[in-house]
Amino acid sequence: MDPSTAVSMSPAVSLVGFAVVIFLLLFLIAKWKWHVFFALLVPILLFGVLPGVQQNNFIDAFESGFGNTLGSIGVVIVLGSIIAEALKHTGAIQVITRSMVNLIGSNRMPLALTLTGFVIGVAIFSDVAYVILNPLVHSAAKSMGVSIAVMSTGLVGALQLTHAIVPPTPGPLAAAALVGADIGKTIIFGSIACLFGSLSCWAWGVYVAGPRIKTQASDEFDGSDFDHSEEELPSTLSSYMPIVIPIVLIGTQSVVSLVFEEGHILRTIFSYLGWPVIALSVGVWLAYRNIKSLDAREKAKDQWVEAALRTSAMILVVTGLGGSLSAILRGTPAVDFIAMMFTDYGLPTILLPFVIGIIGNLITGSTTVGVITAASLVAPMLGTLGLSPEAAMLAGASGSVIIKYVNSSYFWVCTSLTKLSVADAVFSYGGATLVGGITSFAAVCVMWVLGFI
Repeated sequence: MDPSTAVSMSPAVSLVGFAVVIFLLLFLIAKWKWHVFFALLVPILLFGVLPGVQQNNFIDAFESGFGNTLGSIGVVIVLGSIIAEALKHTGAIQVITRSMVNLIGSNRMPLALTLTGFVIGVAIFSDVAYVILNPLVHSAAKSMGVSIAVMSTGLVGALQLTHAIVPPTPGPLAAAALVGADIGKTIIFGSIACLFGSLSCWAWGVYVAGPRIKTQASDEFDGSDFDHSEEELPSTLSSYMPIVIPIVLIGTQSVVSLVFEEGHILRTIFSYLGWPVIALSVGVWLAYRNIKSLDAREKAKDQWVEAALRTSAMILVVTGLGGSLSAILRGTPAVDFIAMMFTDYGLPTILLPFVIGIIGNLITGSTTVGVITAASLVAPMLGTLGLSPEAAMLAGASGSVIIKYVNSSYFWVCTSLTKLSVADAVFSYGGATLVGGITSFAAVCVMWVLGFI
């Protein structure tokens, strides 16, 4: 480490600062209910006044970490949020759900809803998606004569998994940027992990939790499903395209870069088309093409964009602060010490981001905070850990969905809409995210061991 640019050369000071940042972050959120922005900013600033910290290098690391992170991912997060708004307001979610039901069969509605959650969780925040789908969950449960837990558990778990693990959802997109992961590879292998995790959530709901919970669907939603009329709905192809086309462009860029040498015409073309800013911009255009009414077109000009900016603002600032924290820690001996401790004791290094993701979510109740925290803390250690950026990001993301309970806003959204008791919801929904997160992590470990990531 170059002393002229180091934040601190003292291992003891660095480790104390590292521990203080983690403790204060979790304490301020869990005990004093601070917003995550201040809960992350204040410990970072306190790190800068520890004895032995070179404040000029600390400031440089803070500013460069914040700016570099948002410079690579800020616009993409906003574009992803705009796509989510468009999918919600144009009725595309309704069409995607119906297509899954037609594909799987109405007699397998729990599985159809789980796979719907697997698809739309990539683009829509999980709590928003569940609010939209909740009437269909109730009406399907009544028509099949099953408990609401049987019908909803797989959907609840699948939405949360893809929300936490698969870009271009803002949380995992930000985490991928923090560790320097290839977005295309992360999408491909994250989707594989999520598919296994989603199916395990479905199995938990249908075979384990659901039959033990007797709460039935509410009459309030009898015969209802969505609030868009048939003539307002886009076609099935048009509904999927805003999600699928950006993912295909980004994934193709990664594949082409592996297959063709530098300077090849296809590599040149897809290096631009697969750039997330271009790919998500195409997604926005495709999503806006689904607008049918003049009123919706007027709202799309300002209201949808403003709503997307409000949604993405928190993620942007937290991601930027995560980048600052990574840059600061990278300028200290703490990261090498922690990484060497893992390797000296022979522990699988992939456990480190997984455990950090669990702790971040357990204390804060936020998958986004969990996955960003894991990425921020592990990013400086990747070289010493011998862990690829993709493996680190996906492991942390898998951990960030585990243990969803009463401090999670998503837990309360799903619990209140399905009218389950808190105990039943912890068993059903908390169990689903626990099983789904562990299954996804197991899939990530297998891909890591086999050398895919």
